[in-house]
Amino acid sequence: MTNRIRTRPGARGAVRTGGRSSPPRWIYPALAVALAVGALIGAVTADTRTDYQKRIDAMQAADVQRDADQVVALTDQARRVRDLLGSALDGLYTALPPGAAPGPLATAAQAEGWKAATRQAATEFANPPSAGTAVNIARAGLAAGARQLDLAVDTYAAALKAGDDLRPALLAVASRQRDSAVASWSIGATELDQLNIDTGHGHQHVFLPNAPGQGAMTADGEQEGK
Repeated sequence: MTNRIRTRPGARGAVRTGGRSSPPRWIYPALAVALAVGALIGAVTADTRTDYQKRIDAMQAADVQRDADQVVALTDQARRVRDLLGSALDGLYTALPPGAAPGPLATAAQAEGWKAATRQAATEFANPPSAGTAVNIARAGLAAGARQLDLAVDTYAAALKAGDDLRPALLAVASRQRDSAVASWSIGATELDQLNIDTGHGHQHVFLPNAPGQGAMTADGEQEGK
């Protein structure tokens, strides 16, 4: 009989000493590799931006969201104003056919009805909210069109009150102002159409009725929302 303590291998090479198992020797290199890989991944995915850059990025993201929201609001507003201007524009087309001699004179009451619509339309675009350049261009084109049509109605009303010697010249000015209004509106409508495409809403056409020779851009014929 001997007092020598005999040891025996444990599972997977672990050595039992006094009833406890030591970790296998291969675990330490594997652990070191895992830690190194984790540190590398953390370094790659860490946000290296400065606080200043983070604030700039946050403001830019907020501006993008603001403009996206305004595209929707401006499209709704443009549709509302276009419908509002319908009667005035129809009346001016009848009284002043594009590229033709003036038609029968409208009454003062009719002109006053046009004025009520164009005045309200011009007011719709007063005090515009802050926005990015593209949205501002779209809104400015629509606003310019509304104001120019309001001016055309004023000129036509003045022609009704003028004598026969001045009326033809005033009617010609009113006709050109009407054409300019339609062309200016079409610039805003074209930009707004593109903004809707860019923001995922598809084509949205809010053009005013126009006639050949007015210099206005027109809808591209694509289906709304596509």
